[in-house]
Amino acid sequence: MNRISVRAVLLLAVALLVAPTSSFAQDESNAVKDGGVFVKGWSGVVDVAEAAKGGKIEGSRFMQTEGVFRAVTGPSVSYWQTDQKADGSYSVMASFTEPEFKNLSSHSHPYGLFIGGNDMGTENQSLLYCMAYGSGKFIVRGFSPESFKLSGNSTTANDAINVASEDGASVSQDILISVTPDAVSCSINGTVVGTYPTADVVGAGKLKSTNGAFGLRFGHNVEATVTGFMLMK
Repeated sequence: MNRISVRAVLLLAVALLVAPTSSFAQDESNAVKDGGVFVKGWSGVVDVAEAAKGGKIEGSRFMQTEGVFRAVTGPSVSYWQTDQKADGSYSVMASFTEPEFKNLSSHSHPYGLFIGGNDMGTENQSLLYCMAYGSGKFIVRGFSPESFKLSGNSTTANDAINVASEDGASVSQDILISVTPDAVSCSINGTVVGTYPTADVVGAGKLKSTNGAFGLRFGHNVEATVTGFMLMK
């Protein structure tokens, strides 16, 4: 094989390694019709990265019927009670149900809770979330405003997380975030999946504080209902 042929093969190999798969390349946020925030006293904001691509809060829909929240997302979005804050030691919990696994996408997208929301809706927004996937994985990550990871890889498998039996099946997760002076922990379906020292959560490039807004968070192209959302002191 001559030098030119070797170079061509090497370039092709590199291209195959770095090229996105077809599912990633096509994994754009698909704005829903008639979107917006339709729950009195609540606000919402899309991720900075989504906004940079033209994503708007009107591209996702958030509503409540008979005490049950329902979100259908285009862009990834966070929702919170505008006049509610958490401080000190506290826990936030909710039960999430994906009524039809992967009904808006070819692969799984997450849903869960966030805490430590400050400067919400601004370029300096910071928050920390724990979210579950119907594929049996979870992710703990923060924005400040750049993202910082706490759960190791972008997603982590855990046996405590319920797995949808098939595409189109329903799957549910109970999620709880607990805050103490020393640490922040996330539990899913009664099992602690991660505990993080406060020093890893609060500081330069991380959260301003674990005090602040708290609420619900949904990845893009996902539908979920939420019950039992509450703050506990």
